[in-house]
Amino acid sequence: MDTKELLKKVRKIEIKTRRLSDHIFGGEYHSTFKGRGMTFSEVRQYQFGDDVRNIDWNVTARTNEPHVKVFEEERELTMMLMADVSGSKLFGTQNQFKDEIVTEIAATLAFSATQNNDKIGLILFSDEIELFIPPKKGRSHVLRIIRELLEFQPKSKKTNISEALKFLSNVMKKKAIVFMLSDFVADDYKQTLKISAGKHDITGIRIFDKHEAEIPNIGMVQMQDEETGELLLVNTASKKVRTDYGKFYNDKVEYYKDAFTKSGAGTIDCRVDESYVKKLLGYFKRRG
Repeated sequence: MDTKELLKKVRKIEIKTRRLSDHIFGGEYHSTFKGRGMTFSEVRQYQFGDDVRNIDWNVTARTNEPHVKVFEEERELTMMLMADVSGSKLFGTQNQFKDEIVTEIAATLAFSATQNNDKIGLILFSDEIELFIPPKKGRSHVLRIIRELLEFQPKSKKTNISEALKFLSNVMKKKAIVFMLSDFVADDYKQTLKISAGKHDITGIRIFDKHEAEIPNIGMVQMQDEETGELLLVNTASKKVRTDYGKFYNDKVEYYKDAFTKSGAGTIDCRVDESYVKKLLGYFKRRG
């Protein structure tokens, strides 16, 4: 993609997603995530009416006078966008490829966070960390994120969600609002997700195409695994082949739902031929 075409695409996405974030998601995002908790500010002497649960017993013992911890509302949030850039992102049979939907959703969320004066960061991952953009504020920063989502070429086509979550925990020491965008055709990430969700507010956004769930009966066809590059001759006329594939796919989806639910993380399912606007709005309203 040449520079002129890239800038044109970035501008098109900015216009569309900013309109959404301005008129629809800005207020919903703020009301959903305004409960950003309290952070420690200082210790001062106990005053009549102070909550005894806030007494700092260490300082009290040291000074022989009661002291309390003072907390203040944390005004600023950090949003981390985590996007799966493995080979399967290029799948799509209706309207758009999965990676195009990922870019639009990420941009909408980023502009919504910008309205709230929050920082936004980006992690692109496959089975390794492909790119990390530390959290910053502002429109130009969001535009950089959109550019990377549009044109970044990953080194690997495989997926490792657990490694991505470990990296998140290493680079984000304070609590962050995390949106992980993937098809979640992966496994072995339950424990890592549970640890990460204990620290961060995580939502998994599963982007998928309805034709991924089953193989149609179209006879003998050559297929390529987008993550391994392997070419396979598949007899789609075989009921067993279709059944086995359906079970494999459904097992991955169930694993995803079970992992996120049990860890206390949120989930949004976005099919490429459906409106992600309704999905995001519904999720924000349920959480708010």
